[in-house]
Amino acid sequence: MTTPQFTHIGMVARWRPPHLGHTPVLSALCDCADHALIGIGSSNRYDVRNPFTLDETLDMLRLALAGRTNYTLVAVPDLGNGPKWRVMVREMFGPLDRFVTDNPYVANLMRDDYHVIKPVTLVPPAQRIAIDGTLVRRQMARGEGWRELVPAVIADYISSRHIDQRFRREFGLQTLMLDSVTE
Repeated sequence: MTTPQFTHIGMVARWRPPHLGHTPVLSALCDCADHALIGIGSSNRYDVRNPFTLDETLDMLRLALAGRTNYTLVAVPDLGNGPKWRVMVREMFGPLDRFVTDNPYVANLMRDDYHVIKPVTLVPPAQRIAIDGTLVRRQMARGEGWRELVPAVIADYISSRHIDQRFRREFGLQTLMLDSVTE
């Protein structure tokens, strides 16, 4: 492992669920800083875009970060108001060397408070995996191919608790309908 280049780094994402595209980002956050603040965005939402509870998301992130101790998981609620959200995040995270986001809206909100970078800048090209949560949720709604898109430990967590079945029951049709509208 290399010497951390930052003291504190922070990132907010929904992580629903943590998938193979997230894994190298989570590792990089912990590897490049003495301490990483990992925010769970929309922590107060349970809907088609956020179909796992906060506790389930926390459990899955801990599984993805197994063996690491230099991070803090932070529940970051959706306030429905960007400027108020910005102030809240700044108060929750405090001083950071870098704030990481791939969301242009969030980057614009946070640019006056933090040096904002994209997660891709932390992950070596050979470790980058082009997967997003929408793809994972779409495959889960179809009931096929989603396990290959998440770390095995997270697939086992979801399956053993029948969370995939609950997701299909509660959000499957809505997920597929959203998919057909955007294609």
